Amino acid sequence: MFAGGEMSRIHIDGKVVEWVDLLKKRHGLWRLDVWPFAILYACWLLTVVPSIDFGDAVIVFGGLVAIHILVLLFTAWSVDFRCFVQYSKVKDIYHADACKIIPSKFSGSKEVVPLHFRRTLSGSSSTPLDAEEIYFDFRKQCFIFSKERETFCKLPYPSKETFRYYLKSTGYGSEAKAAAATEKWGRNVFEYPQPTFRKLMKEHCMEPFFVFQVFCVGLWCLDEYWYYSLFTLFMLFLFESTMAKARLKTLTELRRVRVDAQTLMVHRCGRWVELPGTELLPGDVVSIGRSSGQNGEDKSVPADMLILAGSAIVNEAILTGESTPQWKVSILGRGFEEKLSIKRDKSHMLFGGTKILQHTPDKSSHLKTPNGGCLAIVLRTGFETSQGKLMRTILFSTERVTANSWESGLFILFLVIFAIIAAGYVLKKGLEDPTRSRYKLFLSCSLIVTSVIPPELPMELSIAVNTSLIALARRGIFCTEPFRIPFAGKVDICCFDKTGTLTSDDMEFRGVDGLTDSMDLQSDMTNVPVRTVEILAACHALVFVDYKLVGDPLEKAALKGVDWSYTSDEKAMPKKGGGQAVQIIQRHHFSSYLKRMSVVVRVQEEFFAFVKGAPETIQDRLTDLPSSYVDTYKKYTRQGSRVLALAYKHLPDMAVSEARSLERDLVENDLTFAGFAVFNCPIRADSASVLSELRGSSHDLVMITGDQALTACHVASQVNIISKSTLILSPARNGDGFEWVSPDETDIIPYCEKEVEALSCSYDLCIGGNCFEMLQQTNSILQVIPYAKVFARVAPEQKELIMTAFKTVGRMTLMCGDGTNDVGALKQAHVGVALLNAVQPAQSGDPSSSQSSKSKTMPAKSKKSKSGSELNGDSKSISTLDPSAPGSNRHITAAEKQRQKLKQLMDEMNEEGDGRAPPIVKLGDASMASPFTAKHASVAPTIDIIRQGRSTLVTTLQMFKILGLNCLATAYVLSVMYLDGVKLGDMQATISGIFTAAFFLFISHARPLTTLSAARPHPNIFCAYVFLSLLGQFAVHILFLISAVNEASKYMPEECIEPDSDFHPNLVNTVSYMVNMMIQTATFAVNYMGHPFNQSIPENKPFFYALLAAGGFFTLITSDLLRNLNDWMKLVPLPEALRGKLLIWALLMFSTCYIWERLLRWAFPGRMPAWKKRQQEAAATLQKKHL
Repeated sequence: MFAGGEMSRIHIDGKVVEWVDLLKKRHGLWRLDVWPFAILYACWLLTVVPSIDFGDAVIVFGGLVAIHILVLLFTAWSVDFRCFVQYSKVKDIYHADACKIIPSKFSGSKEVVPLHFRRTLSGSSSTPLDAEEIYFDFRKQCFIFSKERETFCKLPYPSKETFRYYLKSTGYGSEAKAAAATEKWGRNVFEYPQPTFRKLMKEHCMEPFFVFQVFCVGLWCLDEYWYYSLFTLFMLFLFESTMAKARLKTLTELRRVRVDAQTLMVHRCGRWVELPGTELLPGDVVSIGRSSGQNGEDKSVPADMLILAGSAIVNEAILTGESTPQWKVSILGRGFEEKLSIKRDKSHMLFGGTKILQHTPDKSSHLKTPNGGCLAIVLRTGFETSQGKLMRTILFSTERVTANSWESGLFILFLVIFAIIAAGYVLKKGLEDPTRSRYKLFLSCSLIVTSVIPPELPMELSIAVNTSLIALARRGIFCTEPFRIPFAGKVDICCFDKTGTLTSDDMEFRGVDGLTDSMDLQSDMTNVPVRTVEILAACHALVFVDYKLVGDPLEKAALKGVDWSYTSDEKAMPKKGGGQAVQIIQRHHFSSYLKRMSVVVRVQEEFFAFVKGAPETIQDRLTDLPSSYVDTYKKYTRQGSRVLALAYKHLPDMAVSEARSLERDLVENDLTFAGFAVFNCPIRADSASVLSELRGSSHDLVMITGDQALTACHVASQVNIISKSTLILSPARNGDGFEWVSPDETDIIPYCEKEVEALSCSYDLCIGGNCFEMLQQTNSILQVIPYAKVFARVAPEQKELIMTAFKTVGRMTLMCGDGTNDVGALKQAHVGVALLNAVQPAQSGDPSSSQSSKSKTMPAKSKKSKSGSELNGDSKSISTLDPSAPGSNRHITAAEKQRQKLKQLMDEMNEEGDGRAPPIVKLGDASMASPFTAKHASVAPTIDIIRQGRSTLVTTLQMFKILGLNCLATAYVLSVMYLDGVKLGDMQATISGIFTAAFFLFISHARPLTTLSAARPHPNIFCAYVFLSLLGQFAVHILFLISAVNEASKYMPEECIEPDSDFHPNLVNTVSYMVNMMIQTATFAVNYMGHPFNQSIPENKPFFYALLAAGGFFTLITSDLLRNLNDWMKLVPLPEALRGKLLIWALLMFSTCYIWERLLRWAFPGRMPAWKKRQQEAAATLQKKHL
């Protein structure tokens, strides 16, 4: 039992799992899908069969079997229903043998998983058996029951210990401990079962809609519609098999990602042994360095590790997509009692899947590595590594995409109500006539009800989203969570990071200031003190990789600006003689938490500490602060320049090993000021135009940056984020409270949380990261953050807090940043866009843009150190894709050329898919950081994503309306015609089906317009506009139908039609079929949403021609020009007068519907969400909580 009493539901509240229900499986006979039906069948045999006609008894038996099959199917469709039927809830965990997992929002659907009990090995010989462990596996993660906390916790990994713990580690001391660890964490592999086509197809054929469609086809067959049924069935199987094939391809691609099986030296049982990477365990101490396979390809790191000694340069493109190699250093010099945080201490971590480009061992560590590698400790293995997490995201978001499932459910319910009314009416009338066959009557009623549920709905919805996915992939934008595409259409606030996102990565070094009182910028380095020049030349993290200098563009610009060179043995020296060489001894890397970096250097025989960082950070660490310090740096930040404070400190004589082990705090205190380095940070060419387009299309813009407030405000005003005068929130000068200050410090307004909303009407507000603590303490986050336009000097988790605040007040957020330090915020936003530095996108207005963007993104892929293609096992190198590429054989025979062309065409077709299958996202294309990854060095992809989002939203909305109207009309036609004993011909039904399918296909391929409009799409199906539109048009359609059928009845002789006889063409049938087809076509034309989101009807050429063809077809069959065609379709000739009337009425019906629809679009435009009310409610709730 639990210590705290009994409960059958356990709250977990994790990122993946919210609740867990404890269950016990019922035994075979006691299941609710077995014994109740056994009783029912017995009753049927003993009571029904003897008492009524045998034919009727068979109908009853058929009904029972249908219900039983439905119950069995429901256990496959609904997890809740399956639990109800096959399991019973238990309160004691020791009686449970399974559990129902209820995942967090957007983490997928519920699942039932087995609960496991195991005895754990303790790893020490004295106590062979330890306690019992209760756990379950869900989505490749293991959750263990903790008796103390009475809940399930994720299996813990040693990734949050103190640095002392890691430095003292020597790996597993005995085989028993290693065996216990293997038992606990398992092998370091990505294992998931390879699905077969049969298994996937079976899964797809069990889908509720598919079963429903097959059921409908069965009904049509019973009613003798053979062509139509077979046509529908063929379409269905074709669609399902292409979906299954696409999923199979995706999953097979993912299975190619393996943990590199390279052999490593691992310290086990007190000695170094060789083990394959797949046998690594969390807690193993290993020696790791650059190693390559037989083909000279670099091997990747097999697990997430922490470097204990040595340093390495790593290419992390596979995880972050960032092509700049990252420098990784050991944890020596960190405080012993500090705890590791993987988010914060990325500079000490080697992540699984990344490639080491070069490494430097450290000879001074307590464990010597036998092969000269870096000493590292394994923290996480398998699916828990960063690469494993990215794999899980991609794996478990390959589920079927729909735009909004609960809305489609409710919408269908709304339609079913109409159908039940129609079917009830038919049933009542039919039962009044004793001559009618009961079987045919029930068949007709079920046909009416089923006609309302559009079988193609899931198909249409997924096509709408997949068309967008493919369009984005062609433009170099990849998406791992397709359900977020419709969110992009609802976005109302766009947040941008500044550095590297709105501004370019290329820095220009302007010069040095702050050394004299004259406040003049010195750009001639000969007039600058030699110490200052040395700091600029040596205080950086630049490295040589394959004889090329790589690293931060700002540091490269500084080195170039002072005209020094840097060598691979970590020496900086002036290019023109005269100065002393500076030897770097130890580096303390830049961290966004400390906002500074430092190096310990030796110049001749003297030791120095060189430090650079944010002016306000260095300010507190100087022994002597110049009087003009603050004024000088503010002068440049107001101009939008990036300013770094430089400082140094003379260190006493010591050995090199002592200098290496100096604590960071000691190095970075009591400094002497050495001037400000001023850099220009040019804004990207298209940032201003993209942001003004976003602003013009009803989006609020916000900037969130780690840079200084004045710089941020300057850039924000240049890219249209700020248009009014600005106020910056900062601690008051007299040290008491906070105040709003204008950038030039002329306006000062005391801060009061109640007045923020009013202030935001006349000023644009900027909030500094140093105010967040105060906002959290006074619970005024929700009162202040939603009104600010610029956030400056924000740490990574504060970015996350800002996004959460925006979401809480009901805003749809888009965050655009780079994939390295904005991860939290990108994950929090509804739409996160990680920009990877690659090529410029093709222009969107260019009709051949998809081609040119393809060819332009090629170099990006090849630049990415082959990571993407190699990882996926694509042996095709770039040169085989492009026959004209250098290095490919020029002398190819003509036949070979043709073959290559054909292969390329086939590849392209396979690559692009047919709109039904989402494109495959490869690792290396996706970033760990966010759902959307764009390979562009500009913010333009945000516009593409929003355009596609709006287009998808509009397309799904119009689909719902069209399906709704078509189904209502069909239900009415079936009921009216049935009462008159009139049926549809088989050929008629088939042709009508082909038309509808074609229209839907052309609608879903409508392209979004190249520019965003100020109008916004309606975010939900349930709004006044949709309902009024549906009801208005439906009324017009019914009026047209009734008038036409009545008119036709006048011409019909009083011939008696047998209600249940086979199909015979007659006038009423011909007229109602024609009218129904006209209504269908008119519905497509009227409800098509063209401008301002998608192409208009004339621009969407296939749809336009299909409409013209349909119009021509009706005119042909109505005017009876081709008699043979009408005979083939079983249509009787119309009287002259009726022809004219029908065509005129059709025109009237179309124009009335068209005017009504346009009127409603004008009366109910899509609006900006009213978030201020939500914000006040949320703020009030938060206040109440804390009271």
